[in-house]
Amino acid sequence: QVHLVESGGGLVQTGGSLRLSCAVTGSISSIAFEGWYRQAPGKQREMVARITSGGTTTYADSVKGRFTISRDNAKNMVYLQMNSLKSEDTAVYYCNVFGGWHDYWGQGTQVTVSS
Repeated sequence: QVHLVESGGGLVQTGGSLRLSCAVTGSISSIAFEGWYRQAPGKQREMVARITSGGTTTYADSVKGRFTISRDNAKNMVYLQMNSLKSEDTAVYYCNVFGGWHDYWGQGTQVTVSS
């Protein structure tokens, strides 16, 4: 019923930019958070950016000042603008929605930053 599909990943050089998109379909009650997580090989999944239903944003310390999360409610989309990318940003990025007492995840999109 609920599907999250990420897009926009790819290969970029250090210092480059990417804009990830997440399309949300289906009905989710009482959305509390929408956000992005990432997981690199051999590492735990970590929160990158999150936005509450009220618009409050939270960022991992490692991406503050470089990444920006936003959403377009009319289009049911959530975005992650990534600037000044570093090699350590290389990971699979997952879209996440928490609402209606359930956690929803996309399948992920690969971001690779070359040195």
